[in-house]
Amino acid sequence: MHQTALKAPESSGVYLWRNPQETVIYVGKAKNLKNRLSSYFSGRKDIKTRLLISRAVSIEYITTANEYEAFLLENNLIKKYTPRYNINLKDGKSYPVLRITNEKFPRLFKTRQMIQDGSTYFGPFPDVAALDTFIDTLYKLYPIRHCKKFREREYPCMYYHIGRCKAPCCGKIDKQSYISFFGEIAKLLEGKGKQTEESLSAEMKAAAKELNFEKAARIRDGLKALLIMQNQNIVEDFSAEDRDYIAHWREGELASFTVLKIREGKVQGRDNYRVESLNEDDELLPEFMNAYYEEEHDLPPAIYVPSQSGLEFISRWIKEKFNSDTKIILVTEEMENAARHKAALDMARQNAHEDIIRRLRERGDTPALEELKNLLALPRLPVRIEGFDIAHIGGKFPVASLISFYNGNPDKKNYRYFRLKTTDGIIDDFASMREAVSRRYTRLLNEQSELPDLILIDGGIGQVNAVEGILRALNLEIPIAGLAKRDEEIWRPHASEPIQLPKRSDALRLLQRVRDETHRFATSRRANLQTKENTVSVFESLPSVGEKRARALTKKFVTLENLANAQEAEIAECLRVRANDAAQILIEAKKLFSEQAEKKQSQIRSLKEAGTTKEIAAHKEYISRLADLAGGDV
Repeated sequence: MHQTALKAPESSGVYLWRNPQETVIYVGKAKNLKNRLSSYFSGRKDIKTRLLISRAVSIEYITTANEYEAFLLENNLIKKYTPRYNINLKDGKSYPVLRITNEKFPRLFKTRQMIQDGSTYFGPFPDVAALDTFIDTLYKLYPIRHCKKFREREYPCMYYHIGRCKAPCCGKIDKQSYISFFGEIAKLLEGKGKQTEESLSAEMKAAAKELNFEKAARIRDGLKALLIMQNQNIVEDFSAEDRDYIAHWREGELASFTVLKIREGKVQGRDNYRVESLNEDDELLPEFMNAYYEEEHDLPPAIYVPSQSGLEFISRWIKEKFNSDTKIILVTEEMENAARHKAALDMARQNAHEDIIRRLRERGDTPALEELKNLLALPRLPVRIEGFDIAHIGGKFPVASLISFYNGNPDKKNYRYFRLKTTDGIIDDFASMREAVSRRYTRLLNEQSELPDLILIDGGIGQVNAVEGILRALNLEIPIAGLAKRDEEIWRPHASEPIQLPKRSDALRLLQRVRDETHRFATSRRANLQTKENTVSVFESLPSVGEKRARALTKKFVTLENLANAQEAEIAECLRVRANDAAQILIEAKKLFSEQAEKKQSQIRSLKEAGTTKEIAAHKEYISRLADLAGGDV
């Protein structure tokens, strides 16, 4: 393949990548075939390029007279071969619908699957949050059942006692009366616009005239909830010109596009499309638009986009194919009403980003795990990754965070934090990391619990080597990596140089997510401890000293050391207590200050002993000291 690239002509054209089965897996265009194809085999390649090269065995190319002809030919070949790594539109909305079950006593709920069992469905609803609010409102308005499986009971559940269900399971409501609730709900959902509002308003007035005020109130509140849901997706204050806004978000070979359709000044539709493409970023949008606009009636008068690259071809193609005057407009700061157009594009981009997050969660980020396994030469896929970080303020409130990722996503039930005991008041990140790791994995060994497939340290080679020493002392062979913030370098134990990955690497993205989550968790816990300690004065531990007297001592002496060196008379005058009480307070203050000073000296000696040797025996002694300090709970 490399030789094919070197021998390619310096003219515009289209190239095709084929896999071992001779299937076309990618079609691309180039202004200069030789330069474009040679770029695949020179310099540092990002993950999508490596993926393409690893799955292809041959390249062929077709020259064209100019780049626009290459654009047209590329479009035809994509439609002919439907390559895996070109944009092949599949509607990725997966919007939820509202289902009313086909049961004697139905229930309603949100779902993304439609089952042909006689159930009634309404939707789909693009705004999930608005739908959730609407469903919650319905459950408050209508006393219908909440349980997933209907079964007859002797006694009703809690929802009956709080007036949120009529308990059909206990026979406290007949079928016809219960079904009437769903008739009202269906009317809320099945109509559109003013017709529905007018019909329901008339029914509400009729109910009030018949003195059925409970039903009238239900319909009134239901109408309010329906209007809220309908307006959730409406962007107002635009001109009446019809237009589309297109934006996308990309993670590796995954890309999601969102198209906002503005009709008569309001958002009438929001289409999400999920694609896999190995095209360059500046070519994704033209490729998508080429696939998206297939009929003349699909084209609005204007299409607003965030990037101009390649759009001259799209404009020409639209004119020639559809004989349309549709304008493709780049949103800039200088244009008229720039803030409004930018807000719409931001909305589209945010929707695309959310869809990418869902896609990564659904697939478990397997590509990132596989790439990480290969790059770090791990013995198995790092399904379980545990990350550590240290947080403190000048040595005070030292906390280590432990977070866990499973299949590339946070596993918050396995998050832990450690209030560090050997470095309280001392700044030593290496010792702090050794303490946290030793406590964590000594406990897992004692409990014979599952060990992680990879440990990620927020730091460089120093922290990584410190942790590696502890693991060796525990006879554990868990792979370790450190991610240094400065250049996002990956360090392995005793490495002379770090591993550097492309910015778009799936593996790097996953490590960054783990690192950022450890930092967030450590910082939040440290802040909580700081707030807690700041609200409880050390003086309150002294005899006969409460919150009020503690404030007086703090104002007068500031620190425990100053109080321990004070005179009885000073304390008695400050607190207005008898001499005997002042003497007892002074004795306890001296005792407490002496204990704190002795503890700090012990910590310093412990750190020096643990930090001056690299021998395994020293690490074992260090772990033993931690166990003694923690009372056996490491």
